[in-house]
Amino acid sequence: MSEKSLVKETAERTAAVSFTEINARRLGPIRRYFRSHPQVMDVAVVLAFLLATLPNVVLAAELPSGWWGLTPVAVAAFALFFRRSNPLVVVALITVLEPVILLISEGRGSVGIAIFFALYTVAVKHSVRVAVWTLVGAAVVSIVPLWFTMGDLLPDEAPFLIWVITGFVITWYAVAVGVGVTIRRERLHENELREWAERNAELASANERNRIAREMHDVVAHSLSVMIALSDGAGVVMKRDQDRARQVLAELSATGRTALADMRRVLGVLRVGPDAAPLAPLPAGDSLAGLLEGFRAAGLPIRVQLSGPGLPEDAAFQMTVHRIVQESLTNVLRYAKAVTTVDVLIARLGSSVRVRVSDDGRGAMEQVPSVGTGQGITGMRERAAIYGGTVNCGPTPSGGWVVTAELRIPVENRQEKSA
Repeated sequence: MSEKSLVKETAERTAAVSFTEINARRLGPIRRYFRSHPQVMDVAVVLAFLLATLPNVVLAAELPSGWWGLTPVAVAAFALFFRRSNPLVVVALITVLEPVILLISEGRGSVGIAIFFALYTVAVKHSVRVAVWTLVGAAVVSIVPLWFTMGDLLPDEAPFLIWVITGFVITWYAVAVGVGVTIRRERLHENELREWAERNAELASANERNRIAREMHDVVAHSLSVMIALSDGAGVVMKRDQDRARQVLAELSATGRTALADMRRVLGVLRVGPDAAPLAPLPAGDSLAGLLEGFRAAGLPIRVQLSGPGLPEDAAFQMTVHRIVQESLTNVLRYAKAVTTVDVLIARLGSSVRVRVSDDGRGAMEQVPSVGTGQGITGMRERAAIYGGTVNCGPTPSGGWVVTAELRIPVENRQEKSA
């Protein structure tokens, strides 16, 4: 199974479990038990049918037909066990048994309750149109023999009783179909909600994968670029200044350890249990100075200008600024040639923060072959979009490169300084 299929299946299972738990609480203990034990429900239906039908059949046993009335009842009870798998066949069979038992018992016995359960199952399993036509067929097959049977038994005493019984039978069948249609719509709605939950879970998994990929890109691209620059610098100064070479190698080692720790932290969110990494982003304010020092050690002549009251305390917002600065300086380190100045501006102006990173290197970046994945600028724009911001980048008239990002400060963090 591919990683994508595994993630999708895991998301669907998680969504299905969550939805099942919520739906189970809504159903209540009795319906929940029968929903999870359909065989017990089938037994209960058959017992209810037998308890309601057998007394009349036993009373009819005094007739010349004797106990033959038990045969249609037994067949109907047996057929009800298959109502879930073949509801239409069960309805047809039990409906045919109805005139048989009416004739045997001379109108005293009936399997109408079995027809009720069978019609209900048809309405649950099939469309409304199929359920209605099945109701019509069952009513015709049941009522026509009833008219002949009752007509012989009540020629002059109470002819209106036939109409009463006819109306009762039709109403009885209509109630079965109506209840079944209601349950069917409820279950279809549950399925729609479950599919919606699965789609949301899959979307959340995709967003999380994109977030992890973006973090991994930032960590690996920055760290490897700095480590390559440091190793090249160490090779240059090794013979001329061994003390400086040792410093560069120490910085190279520290950068590698930091990158390894960052990768473990990013991948740690995939674990579960006590060893899982926290999902909240780590504060980036204190590490921004270390980030800039690392790029200085790699050879970038960085000048920093801070303006305004400082970044808000929101760790996620600080991490966004940190990653934008990191990606911008990594691109300078990768592509810019003969750089003499790299200006980094972080300014808070009212409800927004502006980040600007520019260099005076020779040659625009789009003229240099890319050595990355091409996702760096896209990642910066995605991060800025979370805070209603934008990222613009391009060459400067002097031949360098500039990245400008505008971020909107969340409303809940705008008054923290004044408070």
